[in-house]
Amino acid sequence: MKLPYSWLKELVPQLPPVQALEPILANMGLPLEGIEEVPAPPAGVLLAAVTAAEPVKGTQLTQLTLDVGPHGSKTVASGAPNAAGLPAGTMVALVTPGTRLGDTVYGVRSLQGVESWGMAASAKELGIGETSTGLLLFPAGTAAPGTPLHELWAADSVLDVEVTPNRADVLSALGLARDLAAFLRLDLVQPEAGPPPSGEGEIRVTLPPRGVTLERDPSRKLRFGCDHFAARTVSGVRNGPSPLWMQRRITLAGMRPIDLIVDTSNYVMLELGQPTALYDRRDVVDDQIIVSFGLRQGEIVRDLLGNEHLVGPEDLLIRDGREVTIPTVAEAFAAAGQPKPGVGILGIAGIVGGDHGQVRADTSDVVIESAHFDPVLLRRTSTRLGLKTDAVYRYERGVDPLLAPRGANRVAGLLAQFGGGQAHPGATLVGQPEVPGPIEAMGDQIRALLGMEVGTDEMVDILTRLGCRVEREGDRLTVTPPSWRVDLTIWQDVAEEVARLHGYAHLPETLPTLRVHESNLGAEQDSQDRAGLRRTLSGLGFQEVVTYTFTNDEEAVRARSERPGVRLRNPLTADRTALRTALYPSLLKAAQIHPKGERVLLFELGRVFPAAGETERLGLLMRGPLAPPTYAPGVAGSFAVFKGLVEALAGSLGANLEVRQLRGDAVPAALHPGIAGEVVWNGVTVGWLGALHPEVAQDFGLQGDTFLLEVGLPLPGRSWAFRDPRRAPAAWRDLAVITPQEVSYGDIAALLRREAGELLESVEPFDVYVGAPIPEGQRSVAVRLVFRGERTLTDAEVDPIMERLMGAVRAQGWSIREK
Repeated sequence: MKLPYSWLKELVPQLPPVQALEPILANMGLPLEGIEEVPAPPAGVLLAAVTAAEPVKGTQLTQLTLDVGPHGSKTVASGAPNAAGLPAGTMVALVTPGTRLGDTVYGVRSLQGVESWGMAASAKELGIGETSTGLLLFPAGTAAPGTPLHELWAADSVLDVEVTPNRADVLSALGLARDLAAFLRLDLVQPEAGPPPSGEGEIRVTLPPRGVTLERDPSRKLRFGCDHFAARTVSGVRNGPSPLWMQRRITLAGMRPIDLIVDTSNYVMLELGQPTALYDRRDVVDDQIIVSFGLRQGEIVRDLLGNEHLVGPEDLLIRDGREVTIPTVAEAFAAAGQPKPGVGILGIAGIVGGDHGQVRADTSDVVIESAHFDPVLLRRTSTRLGLKTDAVYRYERGVDPLLAPRGANRVAGLLAQFGGGQAHPGATLVGQPEVPGPIEAMGDQIRALLGMEVGTDEMVDILTRLGCRVEREGDRLTVTPPSWRVDLTIWQDVAEEVARLHGYAHLPETLPTLRVHESNLGAEQDSQDRAGLRRTLSGLGFQEVVTYTFTNDEEAVRARSERPGVRLRNPLTADRTALRTALYPSLLKAAQIHPKGERVLLFELGRVFPAAGETERLGLLMRGPLAPPTYAPGVAGSFAVFKGLVEALAGSLGANLEVRQLRGDAVPAALHPGIAGEVVWNGVTVGWLGALHPEVAQDFGLQGDTFLLEVGLPLPGRSWAFRDPRRAPAAWRDLAVITPQEVSYGDIAALLRREAGELLESVEPFDVYVGAPIPEGQRSVAVRLVFRGERTLTDAEVDPIMERLMGAVRAQGWSIREK
């Protein structure tokens, strides 16, 4: 939030110099993002009064005849759009000949036959604002013609304050000044309050009922849509440029001056923190405002900038008094997906005004809206519509629920004072706003939480300075926060305020006592498991990569992964439009930067977002040789090597790993149909591994074999158990099984383990043979069986097991390869 120092100084006359405010605001929990020194306009810029504004024939220029005081009458040519038709008396900022702005020295020159004496300037050309679309205009009588502008628009320091989301009360000059005054024990000067109302207003207002259930979230009921609404009217306003002092403050606060009516609304928001909306009374049908939700089938609202928005039954709207036909349920369903143009909609509540009802150049009678809306409701609507305005920025953080009448009064007073308007004496006040309730706290409780000694008397003083009402009974405090501190709801909030104003610097430097709630016992286990997984993979030679979770449809098609379903409403770039559904495409992209033949071992732990739901996965990628050849032969990369690394990972983590061959439609589209397996971890299927499909490799520009694994996390664990190593020697037997080629080794091993019994310690393949005398379409798989018991096994004990195994093999329709 940006505010000029001079504005704060007006509200807190004893405020320290601007250079001293940075540490003060930091100690208040409101650090400065920066201090910008804004210079005054150059000395050669004078205020000049327009006496005539005539178009230059055949051009888009306007000839302005100006009264420049001591310099007499001068003419300038201007191409600014707001120069045409300027009424006599309007004052402009005139850059006189000989004045330097940046690298340009202005003089007298002829433009389309008009002798232009200097230049009528915009705020941006003068270096005092960002507005460059038109001339800087001021009301007639702002100052005597020829007055140097820097005498009225002085240099200033602009504070850029970092405001946390819970401190909406300081999003205004008054709010920040109030907090500074409380912290520094200084006097606060309140801004003018505006004319107090007497009697009923001219506008009738209807609010929506409380406790509305949201259709998209039936579990949540709104406390209110709008619980406080103040409306006043001002007639006979002469709209035009706002006063110079108002334009200066608005400009220094980072906003763009427009005209008196709009600037007054913005100024009051900056001054008090209360957003307001002003409507042309001609558009408020029957002098009635209805605050209601949108229709079920949707309505199209055109805002004051001409943009169209689709609103529905969960969006709060401001309507005029004309009747709106609410369809029946049957009609609503029949009209589903057929939104209708909004009728009589003055604006989307608390967010943006509508095209209907907006202030125009000839507006003279104004209706003032100053209200308090549900912050959650407005945040949801603004997020869905992509509308983030200065008003909703304040509303969604929590505006003072009692501030609406004061805001309306202040706007009415300024329009009457500077626009010559007549404020109607009455005001319409509707609703019963909710205000912060009392909070019970104990002094010892606060001291224990803060870990420092703060007297109860000092606590009472601190809270009173903040505007709280405090009732004390011994050490017990009953604290009623002021209406503007909607963030104070529990006693810990009170303790935070005590610490803030007592001074964070007084907090003792002690080690905090670690108190772990029983519900958090073991909560660190997942993090430790992931850390162990990372260490193990790093020990095996893998390098961790962290990639974007974003992807796009084209990448998903190239990688043959699931099409992304979660789309980004405002993607950062064209290639990051959705959330990824798999990890391996990111690993493939990371591998692209490595040249062919270089060893690449990558892993990533990350989240993916498939149609089945968000989950976390582990991805591995291997390319190139495991060990390049040197003076000794290297280890070439292969599926067996990659599978061996995965088995080493499982062994290091104490897990039982099994890889089952996948065939046909079960093979993931990204894998080679003949080199794909299902990963079974501790008896649970967790994912897949295999060789990258050659066509996918080609699409990603990867030459040579690439091997992938993708499994879900957390990996299933199992109970650890220890046993003494068996001292008896093992008995080995070899068996060659002839099977059809589509039968996997896993099927063979599973059969042998199931039939062998407890004496079988391990089974491992050592040879695969295809060719004569093996029949065509079959192969011989030779396995080594290791048997071990508590004592040395004899042939009489092992041979029956082997006979049983061979019988089981033959029962499957397979055969035994004889010697």
